[in-house]
Amino acid sequence: MGPKQLALLLIILLISPFFVNCALTVKAETAPTPPSLYLGVDVAFESLAQTEQLIDNVSSYTNFFVIGCAQKIGNTYFGGEIFNETRLTIISQFVYDKGLNFIVYSDDPSYPSKQWLENATKNFGSRFMGIYYLDEEGGKQLDQAKYPAVTSAGNFSDAANQYVTAINGWLRNGPFAITNNFAYPMQYQLFTSDYGLYWYDYQAGYNTVFAEFGLNTGFENYSRQLSVALCRGAATAFNENWGVMITDAYRNPPYMESGPELYQDMMLAYENGAKYIVVFDSNANYTQNVLQPGQLDAIKQFWQYTQDNPRTTSQISVRSAYVLPQDFGYGFRDPNDTIFGLWNADWDGTASLNFVADISMCIITFLQMFGSKLDILYANENQTLKSLGYKTLIYWNDTTIVPNMPAMPSQTAATSVHVPLLTALNIRSIELYAIAGSILIAFAAVGTVLWIRRRQSHTLNFTEKISAANESERYTVT
Repeated sequence: MGPKQLALLLIILLISPFFVNCALTVKAETAPTPPSLYLGVDVAFESLAQTEQLIDNVSSYTNFFVIGCAQKIGNTYFGGEIFNETRLTIISQFVYDKGLNFIVYSDDPSYPSKQWLENATKNFGSRFMGIYYLDEEGGKQLDQAKYPAVTSAGNFSDAANQYVTAINGWLRNGPFAITNNFAYPMQYQLFTSDYGLYWYDYQAGYNTVFAEFGLNTGFENYSRQLSVALCRGAATAFNENWGVMITDAYRNPPYMESGPELYQDMMLAYENGAKYIVVFDSNANYTQNVLQPGQLDAIKQFWQYTQDNPRTTSQISVRSAYVLPQDFGYGFRDPNDTIFGLWNADWDGTASLNFVADISMCIITFLQMFGSKLDILYANENQTLKSLGYKTLIYWNDTTIVPNMPAMPSQTAATSVHVPLLTALNIRSIELYAIAGSILIAFAAVGTVLWIRRRQSHTLNFTEKISAANESERYTVT
């Protein structure tokens, strides 16, 4: 090798690391970063033209879309119908071209097909995020609505195990599981929307659950923050994501809440740390959209707010958690709600009614005290809740909070007599009664100030207990 060639080789060796480092730097800078918030619309009507028009309208102030109701054609052995994948491909391409991320709704394990998923992986990459498979399974279980997962059980644990096994079979481990169409079991995330039993949805195999804000959630005074506490707590315990689905506020037109109300719901979800905020769009018959200019303006205004006010990561260490009894699948929507749809609140007579009442009033009280910093978990012998990192863990049977809290009664008797929970209260703690009573009177807007003054000493005693607990690392009942 001559002197010139040797010199050239040395120059190449000297400068090549510079180009390698530059290339790596450029790659790191251009790699896509997942957004902290996915905001979008769930379309649930069949019109292809209206769907494309809606996508076009919202694409400048959303980044997420749910391709919902699909036109069904033909007949098969499962469900009596198959979905039109040609329509799905057209809408998916339209969404992708607008720069949006998206998921696909399905209630049939043959849709989308394995071939369609393979093509989606090639054509849409990470923009296609997963499958929204089945809908409101927890709510259907509580209400014993269409095709509940469990129709009879010997006790709460039996009901919980049956529910988780059935849903998991539909998702991941059954002969007709939707993931059988995946190239590998965890290729795509699985989503659902629900209004109860969020904990068991995650346990069954969902990666993301949207807590619903709408008709099915019961007490309007508490339903939204209570739904957040239940869903966010479950997502935290299972190390998964959560979100909010804002659905119908009325059973008839105009269906959806007003623009200002929609904006407030989105703000509540955002401030609580929801990763997904989705607005449902369809009439009762799934034939046309219902979102009006005022609601679309609210979404646009909210999108601008999130751009101007990026939120910080929600820290578990600043939140407290109320821990429910294991397998206590109560709906928490109203005094007459069910436990797994199989037992009423009075399943074992007066003792069980008081047991449910005490837990319900504790939750109401803690929601008032902690607000957005309260999660709700379930006790589980297979899971160490302390390791989650909450500021405080408050167990349902902690007698330092509620003296003489009754043990869980027998679970074998199922009765049909409904006694209004609030009129049958037998709270053992005068401190808890005082603060819970003040909350109820406040929402009734009658005599609030005078009542609080009369009970000020009791409320102070109860609050001091919680404050002392917050100052300690955490406490449990052994």
